[in-house]
Amino acid sequence: MPQLCAYLSFDGRCAEAMKFYERVLGGKLEAMITYGDVPDGEKPPPEAAGRIMHAYLVHPDFALMAGDTPPGIPYQGITGVMMALVFPTAAEGQRVFAALGEGGSVGMPMGETFWAEQFGMVTDRFGVPWGISGGPKPMQLG
Repeated sequence: MPQLCAYLSFDGRCAEAMKFYERVLGGKLEAMITYGDVPDGEKPPPEAAGRIMHAYLVHPDFALMAGDTPPGIPYQGITGVMMALVFPTAAEGQRVFAALGEGGSVGMPMGETFWAEQFGMVTDRFGVPWGISGGPKPMQLG
């Protein structure tokens, strides 16, 4: 069965971001490969050798991949998407929301919605937008 994974792009802060997500979200970083570590292929410019080509965070409920933009490709930032996380309880959602908000900016404070006991939006210090739900409520369609 296929698995859909988000793949985030960073501008030299991928290693820092993925270690932060490992601590805050749980799971295990199973890969952190730099452009300089790639065994075959063209060697990167010296200033890009330490940038992350591929990082892989595995959690029992999801996987998250990321990398720094390749040498010679301008970084565009993260736009037009939001990472959405749903936690079984409002307390779990609030804990992660607070941790992601450290050094970031809150777009919508945590509060009750029709779909969750708590929902909020935050952009973390790495520029990644998150929507955090805790304590899902049953929704009636139609």
